[in-house]
Amino acid sequence: MNTTLILDFLQKIAENNNTTWFHEHKAEYQQAKAEFEQGVKEAIQTIATFDPTIAHLTPKDCCYRFNRDIRFSPDKSPYKRHFGAYISTHGKKGLHGGYYIHVRPGHCVLATGVYWLPTNILTAVRNEIMGNIDEWQACVENPTFVETYGRVNEGFWEDDDYMSEKGFGITHLKKAPRDFPADYEHIDYLKMKDYCCWQTVGDNFFSQPDWTKKMAHLFRLAKPMMDFTNSVIDDYE
Repeated sequence: MNTTLILDFLQKIAENNNTTWFHEHKAEYQQAKAEFEQGVKEAIQTIATFDPTIAHLTPKDCCYRFNRDIRFSPDKSPYKRHFGAYISTHGKKGLHGGYYIHVRPGHCVLATGVYWLPTNILTAVRNEIMGNIDEWQACVENPTFVETYGRVNEGFWEDDDYMSEKGFGITHLKKAPRDFPADYEHIDYLKMKDYCCWQTVGDNFFSQPDWTKKMAHLFRLAKPMMDFTNSVIDDYE
């Protein structure tokens, strides 16, 4: 994956985020897009060695569109400033937890888990955590996971411009969720609105010869947590 080419294009689009410039430089976009998709292909092949449920995927199944949805946003910039891919067994539109690759100058990220769930499934996950708290703690409180991603809600990811280097849990409730005991010893896990962990990486990460090996290490550490939540989600998909 030629990250120099990708990051150069993304820097330019950040400075010239309009349709006129984009159409004049569409060939550059196509080159950057092709390089990113090649990287996603390599990522799929590597992840499939320890998670065969995603082996059938293609980059098209995983890569998000570059155009922004500006219908309800005060920011009317037509294009994103990053390339993103969500590698999940049911594709990028599925509820199933997966692996996320985010490439943007100065803001490259690798994340694992599930970002959004309907209320009924989120409630089911919370019940599963309460009913199997020892198993859950083994996934997210072991020293290696904590060292890599931190403890619940210690990090922050408000947007691309404002995020911590690592984190576990992007958003959470201020109070205990409805019908759950507020005095529960591990209530912070039930307050979580997503079950996602991440780590930022340098702009040179994806240009390293062994980047897929390093990526796989991060994803494997988070997989037990994701598998736990997916065991609940699978009942609904």
